[in-house]
Amino acid sequence: MKIKTLTTAEKVPFNLDGRKMYIGPNAELIHLSLKPGEVLEKHSNPFDVVFYILEGSGIVETDDQSINVEPDMSIEIEMGINRGITNTGDKALRVLVVKIL
Repeated sequence: MKIKTLTTAEKVPFNLDGRKMYIGPNAELIHLSLKPGEVLEKHSNPFDVVFYILEGSGIVETDDQSINVEPDMSIEIEMGINRGITNTGDKALRVLVVKIL
């Protein structure tokens, strides 16, 4: 058994509170916490991604869609599509990011 916690997991290589909870050959699991008003700028990646909202509220955007998100929602976005997240609430927006490699 391998165990990681938010305090022991490797930090993501950009300036947000993201932690690599699992890294495998076919998937990665990232715990992302955005402070009120914080933004993960739109970007694309060469893999599919699923955002699972744990806590808080915000907006997930692509180039042609924008949706309000809340806890217990999952949002799947295909590879190559620009995507970003904004915390629009007054507490942390906590998201599990599943990268399907």
